[in-house]
Amino acid sequence: MSNLIVLGAQWGDEGKGKVVDLLSERFDVVARYQGGHNAGHTVYIGGRKYVLKLIPSGILRPGKLAVIGNGVVVDPAALLEEITALEAAGIKVKGQLAVSNRAHVIFPMHRMVEKMSEARPDRVAIGTTSRGIGPCYEDKIGRRGIRMADFIDKDAFPALFDYLAEDKQTLARAFDIHEKVDFDKVRAQYTEYAERLAPLVCDTALLLNNAIRDGKRVLFEGAQGTMLDIDHGTFPFVTSSSATAGGASTGTGVPPTKISGVVGVSKAYITRVGSGPFPTEDHGPAGDELRKVGHEFGAVTGRPRRCGWFDVPLLHYTATINGFDSLVITKLDVLDTLDEIPVCVGYRVDGKPIAEMPATRNGFDKVEPVYEKLPGWKTSTSAVTSYEDLPPKAKDYLSYLSQRVGVEVGCVSVGPDRNQTMFVPGSRMVKLLA
Repeated sequence: MSNLIVLGAQWGDEGKGKVVDLLSERFDVVARYQGGHNAGHTVYIGGRKYVLKLIPSGILRPGKLAVIGNGVVVDPAALLEEITALEAAGIKVKGQLAVSNRAHVIFPMHRMVEKMSEARPDRVAIGTTSRGIGPCYEDKIGRRGIRMADFIDKDAFPALFDYLAEDKQTLARAFDIHEKVDFDKVRAQYTEYAERLAPLVCDTALLLNNAIRDGKRVLFEGAQGTMLDIDHGTFPFVTSSSATAGGASTGTGVPPTKISGVVGVSKAYITRVGSGPFPTEDHGPAGDELRKVGHEFGAVTGRPRRCGWFDVPLLHYTATINGFDSLVITKLDVLDTLDEIPVCVGYRVDGKPIAEMPATRNGFDKVEPVYEKLPGWKTSTSAVTSYEDLPPKAKDYLSYLSQRVGVEVGCVSVGPDRNQTMFVPGSRMVKLLA
C-alpha cells in the first residue's frame, strides 16, 4: 500500500491544499508534518471556499482521519477557531482530528518576540507573518518550549508557563520593549483552551504507525515549500521547520522506509510571499497580470504575492532534494491568454553558466536567469476535464517542463475547484495511487 508525501516544489502557495484534498479520497489518513498557522491551504468544493491553516485538508473528506504531527507548532486559539469554523460549515471534526502530544505550543509572547525581532533596526526583515512560528521553534530547539502533553497537564502547565513567560519578559526588557502582557490572564485563558483540546491529543506517531501496520494508507502533507526549508531554502528568508520530504519522518515519527513516494506541487509559473531571492520575478506589467489573473494573494495574510516565470534550475534543485516521483502542475489556466510564455532554463553569473543553486543571498543577487520562450495556446483550459483534451501547445508546455526538470508531470490543475484537475494516463502518479 502506498504512503505518499505531498509538498511544495517552489516557495509555497502552489495549491497543495487542493491537491491533498483531491488525493485524500484514496487514503485513510492525512498527516501534516511541519509549519504552523502561517501556512494557509485554500480548497474549493462545489464553489465553496475553505481556508485551512493548521488542520490537514483531508478533514474535508468524511471518514478520513486528519493528524497534526509533532513537527507542527500549534497555536491553541487558532486551532480552536479553525475547528469552530469547520463545524459551522458542516464539517465533522470530532473523531476525525488527532493532535500530537509532542507538538509544541505557540503562546502570545511568541508573537511579541517575533514582532520585536522583525522590527529591530539592525535586522534584515524576513517578511514573516508575525504569528509566533519562528520563536516557538526557537524554544523547541532551545529545549524550553511547552509541548501539548505538558499543556494539557493541569499540574505541570502553570509552572512551565510562568518560566517561559519570565524568559520572554527578560528578553523584552533587554531590547527595551515594554509591551504589557497580562500573563495571569493568558495562563487562565490557555488553561481553558487546554481543556477543550485535550480529547484530541494523543501519541500520533503510534497512531500513524499502527494505521500503516494495519494496511491503511497515509498521505503526508507539507506546508510552505522546499525553498522555504530551514536547511535547503533561501536562507535566511525561510521558515523555521523542515519543509522538505525528510521532514515527513521527523515531523510524524513514521520511518522513511514506510513511505512509498514523493509528489511535488508546482505552479505553471512561480510566486513568492515575503522577502528574499526570486531570480525569475517579473516586476513589470506581465507580473502584475499573473497576480491579477491568478488571484495571487495570501490565503492567511491577504498579502500580494510576487509573481514570475517557471524556474527550471529551481525545480531541478527541489526535485533532487526531495526525490520527486511526480509533479502536479497547478494553475495552468492562468497562462491561457499569453502569446508567449518565458521559461527560465538556466542561471548565469558574470556571463558564465552555473550548475549549483546559490547558497547565499549575495550569490542569488548575482544570478542572471536565462530564458526560452514557448508559444502560448490562446485557448481556455478551465473547462477541460481530460489530459488528452488539453490544447496541443499546452501539452507541449507541460512536456517541456517535465523534460527540463527530469520529473514526469503526473497531474494538472486548470482551476481552483476540486473537479478542475486531471491525471496523466500511464504516469507513475497514477500507479502510486492505484
